Amino acid sequence: MKRLQQGLLVVMFMAAWAIFTQQVQAAGKPITIAATTSTQNSGLFDLILPAFTKKTGITTRVIAVGTGQAIRLAMRGDADVLFVHHKTSELKFVKDGFGVERFDVMYNDFVIVGPGKDPAGIRGQGDISKALAMIAKAKTPFASRGDDSGTHKKELSLWKAAGVDPKGASGTWYREAGAGMGATMNTAIAMNAYVLSDRATWLKFKNKGAFDLLVEGDKRLFNQYGIILVNPKRHPHVKAKAGQAFIDWVIGAEGQALIASYRIKGRQAFFPNAK
Repeated sequence: MKRLQQGLLVVMFMAAWAIFTQQVQAAGKPITIAATTSTQNSGLFDLILPAFTKKTGITTRVIAVGTGQAIRLAMRGDADVLFVHHKTSELKFVKDGFGVERFDVMYNDFVIVGPGKDPAGIRGQGDISKALAMIAKAKTPFASRGDDSGTHKKELSLWKAAGVDPKGASGTWYREAGAGMGATMNTAIAMNAYVLSDRATWLKFKNKGAFDLLVEGDKRLFNQYGIILVNPKRHPHVKAKAGQAFIDWVIGAEGQALIASYRIKGRQAFFPNAK
């Protein structure tokens, strides 16, 4: 009996040690953030992620892709935190049980940029639907991301609101790059084409050439970002405690203040609005 009790104690100790070792190893690993490309390409993460690590000791790893791809990564459990910008898709992600809770983080806006000569004559047009209709009517080139990103989803909704089906013109004046924002803007410049971009990426973009910002200010160009913890009940390996710590920091006073402080060429790139 005594040997049996000793054996049970050894087994219990080994099990407890294994759990402890796993927790220590997990704590030392970075949290993975599946994020939209604009948070990375704009330079925002270069500011806020080191500050978060300095504050908490938690390191981070970013997978910067289009929103659609980021959501699919998170659905597979290949990320701990989702940080993207298509609210409808984000809410569905939570509703379907893949995420715990969605939080607003910040916003900026989309803009139409294009050749300075402006062949479609959209410069200064305050109505995005009219601007897109003018591009379609003139059949001037338009470069779409075509990658199921948040920007691509927004672009398609804007075409729909304008009463234009660009898919019917695919391969003619409407070209789908199937790439990220930076690559799509390079394509647009090479083609002398109009393109929809988030403002922060446009401000940061260096290869502007003879391109100008032509359309801005329509309230329909509003661009909201949200953040979600991937559901550990769906994927038990998710680093829930560390991931939630990042979310709490981003939507807390320190994270929000840093986001507000970020400037690109003297202009505020994002506007914090966590509730």
